[in-house]
Amino acid sequence: MHNCTAHSDCIATALAEAEEICAAKDLRFTDIRRNVLELVWTNHGPIKAYDILERLDSRIAAIKPPTVYRALDFLLENGLVHKLNSLNAFAGCSHPLKHSECYFLICTQCGEAKECCNADLSDVILGIAEENKFRVQHTTLEISGECGECHSL
Repeated sequence: MHNCTAHSDCIATALAEAEEICAAKDLRFTDIRRNVLELVWTNHGPIKAYDILERLDSRIAAIKPPTVYRALDFLLENGLVHKLNSLNAFAGCSHPLKHSECYFLICTQCGEAKECCNADLSDVILGIAEENKFRVQHTTLEISGECGECHSL
């Protein structure tokens, strides 16, 4: 689904954006937060908190689940990652400063999740919420199916 030709560039861009956002908000981008964000971006598929914990353990001794969850909460609060509730997993936000609403195409075969944005779709969702006197706090739409690569196999 992704046309990523240099994944190391995706990771470097995500980390640089996180550093800029944290500096602008006067927030601490600690080593743990950085490592967790880097692990979220290790591939374009969603990653579960315990998979992050397992990979962190090999880098840093004595990491406990609350440490990972606190780092993920920080990254979520600052728009650097998204939580995919249907998978109970996390995915990196490819443009954290430009929007807060998005949707994901999640391939049920390969597990890849592609972040997509559409202002018209967001406007419709917010319009429906307003018509129903509903105050939206956060929107993440998840669409499951097969990506083009898996579908053509």
